[in-house]
Amino acid sequence: MNETTRTDGTPRRAVPAASLGIFTLAMINVAAIVSLRGLPAESTYGLSSAFYYLFAALFFLVPVSLVAAELTTGWPQKGGVFRWVGEAFGTRLGFLSIWLQWIQTTIWFPTVLTFAAVSIAFVGPEQSWDSALAANSHYVLVIVLLVYWLATFLNLRGMSMSGGITKWGGLLGTVIPAALLVIMGMAYWLMGNPIDISMQPGDFVPDLSKFSNIVLAASIFLFYAGMEMSAVHVKDVRNPGRDYPMAIAVAAVMTVCIFVFGTLAIGFIIPEKDINLVQSLLVAFDRLFAWCGVPWMGNVLAVFLAFGVLAQVVAWVGGPSKGLLQVGTAGYLPRFMQRTNRNGVQVGILLLQGCIVTLLSVLFVVLPSVQTAYQVISQLTIILYLIMYVLMFSAAIYLRYREPHTPRAFRVPGGNAGMWIVGGVGLLSSVTAMVFSFVPPSQIPVGSPAVYVGILIVGVLIFVGIPMVIYAMRKPSWADPAERAQFEPFGWEKTVKSGSLSEREK
Repeated sequence: MNETTRTDGTPRRAVPAASLGIFTLAMINVAAIVSLRGLPAESTYGLSSAFYYLFAALFFLVPVSLVAAELTTGWPQKGGVFRWVGEAFGTRLGFLSIWLQWIQTTIWFPTVLTFAAVSIAFVGPEQSWDSALAANSHYVLVIVLLVYWLATFLNLRGMSMSGGITKWGGLLGTVIPAALLVIMGMAYWLMGNPIDISMQPGDFVPDLSKFSNIVLAASIFLFYAGMEMSAVHVKDVRNPGRDYPMAIAVAAVMTVCIFVFGTLAIGFIIPEKDINLVQSLLVAFDRLFAWCGVPWMGNVLAVFLAFGVLAQVVAWVGGPSKGLLQVGTAGYLPRFMQRTNRNGVQVGILLLQGCIVTLLSVLFVVLPSVQTAYQVISQLTIILYLIMYVLMFSAAIYLRYREPHTPRAFRVPGGNAGMWIVGGVGLLSSVTAMVFSFVPPSQIPVGSPAVYVGILIVGVLIFVGIPMVIYAMRKPSWADPAERAQFEPFGWEKTVKSGSLSEREK
């Protein structure tokens, strides 16, 4: 993207001509949210997993996409979700929102890196030995920390280093494995081989009278999370009112197909009782490649998947933390968290992030099993992210009334009633999934249910309380004068005397 210059000599990014078509935007969205590591958890549901994927897409993926598009085009100023929620409810909740967007990613790292550790363990000739190594909590801890701090080091070197890893890792570690899993799994079934799940139409709709059937399925909502980040591309779409909803539909269909058929492929060859959250994807690939007569490909794909996870982590280590830095330099973070190195990388935030990841990773040794730790941390991630979504959906509905005349290149169709329906469905879905996330799943051994719930409650209180404390302690000296000057005021801000705070900042 070309750059022009402000009158004071600092660079300003030029606004590009709208150039994104429907398919291009759809692929951006697919790349942003598709991941294979969570498929084994849903394969325990058999054919009914397709129901949950479709349900979550309709009641979460689509609302997130449409609401984020309106908020992005209505308030495109620096800050993202901080700007949107802050415009509606003030800077305190705005800061909480962007903090949660960052911290949930930080908590997510140990779970995705567990998948990397398992992938590395399966680079070997003996599957039983591989499974034993992958289940060893000390091995997982070492690999998680090594890969995470490697990703952090690569980010500290700047985008020139991390960009190539992210590009090739996404292709080799996500796109190609997803295509292979779906193609081989469907071929295995269609060629009449015995499968370990029932494909009778009556099995599509689960027995919703059993509360345990929907607890673990709450994690599907997080499969579709992140679309609000790609919504920044809406202003580059040729015809936002027409093309963006169509692109969302295309992306939703592609994403759901990958998740549904990929999950079924795992269920075809691994019985429900043998499903393991962190190993079954690799075991499925091994068995499918053996069926195809190329068993050695299992080792190759394990390397691809591990490289793909590294690429994901490299991208996400530096991504959300940049948004937090933008807000922090405007006076919302202590100076030590605003530190950057000569490459302009947010070294202060990355080091703090690394310490949090290290502490959380110790859970892999403390908890009864790797699978238990994986489930606990995954659910904590879901809860924190869903709190952010509750705030985002609430803000979108409220701003329709508080700032009805603010120009929006894209609006949720149907006027205020349409926003109530779309935003209300997203809000209700987020709250419901958040409540279910506190209930221990019966399909996975998590040790003591009381300890499981207690860890989640304490984790939520800590990670929600920290930004509240930071906000209450903020000082004028925290603000970088140059950055603060570029941070556009909120629409509700009043002209006040120097050093005083408006009502919504208190």
